[in-house]
Amino acid sequence: MTETADAETVAAQTDAEPAESHEAETHETLTASYERLRHSTDPKELGEFARRPLPDRGDAAAFSRATALLEAVAGNLHTSVADRLYLAENMPFPNILVKLSVDPEVSVRKAVARNTDDKNWLVGRLTKDDVLEVRAAALTNPRTSWKMRMEGAQDERNDAATLDYLSRFGASEDQPGPAVLTAMIRRAVALNPSASEETIDRLSQDSDIQVRHAVEKRRSAAE
Repeated sequence: MTETADAETVAAQTDAEPAESHEAETHETLTASYERLRHSTDPKELGEFARRPLPDRGDAAAFSRATALLEAVAGNLHTSVADRLYLAENMPFPNILVKLSVDPEVSVRKAVARNTDDKNWLVGRLTKDDVLEVRAAALTNPRTSWKMRMEGAQDERNDAATLDYLSRFGASEDQPGPAVLTAMIRRAVALNPSASEETIDRLSQDSDIQVRHAVEKRRSAAE
């Protein structure tokens, strides 16, 4: 065999490898593929799967399989931070986002907290995160429930900027909501010692008397 023929044979085999690998993957059972990806230590393999376009939703079986396998990729810490961050920012699927919501990387949890495709119970979980920037992202996510906003307004660990955001619900055209619930949130902010004086000054002029009374109570206690 000539050197040219040898080179052509090697090139043909190399070109066939990705296709053969993908073909083998499609013939694995879902459980076998899931376990292989869950335990993989190859960031390149995991990254390729993380960013592979999803099958058309019309092919329900293939689409369901792909999203199930992405859960394994998302939960594998050998998947690079960049690829986990990509999934956290772009995936709308609860099974994947739940895995990423407990990721040790703050940036990944923060991306999940900001994802507007989250279910409100998942955002609610992240409003309790130990890291301020994750809590802040979750509390400013429009998917957050009123209950979680109320608890966030009471949480003294939250910073002045987050509390100021919460204090505008029901008082700003950009942040509407049920009058009773939003007033309760503003009142909770007024009583939170972490709220800034600027926020308190604004709440002292609030349209709701209970909010104004909360400001008076706060200021009386400080004297």
